[in-house]
Amino acid sequence: MVESIARVRHIRVTPQKARRVVALIKGKQAQEALAILKFAPQSASEPIAKLVAAAIANARVKADKDAEYLDEQDLYVANAYVDEGTTLKRFRPRAQGRAFQIKKRTSHITVVLSTPEVADASTSSATAGTKTKKASK
Repeated sequence: MVESIARVRHIRVTPQKARRVVALIKGKQAQEALAILKFAPQSASEPIAKLVAAAIANARVKADKDAEYLDEQDLYVANAYVDEGTTLKRFRPRAQGRAFQIKKRTSHITVVLSTPEVADASTSSATAGTKTKKASK
């Protein structure tokens, strides 16, 4: 099983808007996620698409390093989440000498790609039979 992680930090998109886009691709196959992000109208879809492409490349490199077979069609988005980054605080002049604060929010976006785990039927049945009852007094 190959698992790859790609992160981008301090991206200038609000976490609330990025979470809407990330929700579109959770659980989807990686190639399907790229197709969805390519045609999504939100501005956050472009950096997230680059991030998914980077995670696919990371999986390819990791599989080559470990001498494992990797079919890119098997990769799916196992987890994707958006954390809040630092907030840039700016001030806007207002009437009568006042100033209002403007918060320019940033995001930390993480995408985890994985291949489906293939469980052997023999190991799952063997572990099911090893459970023993606790001796009662």
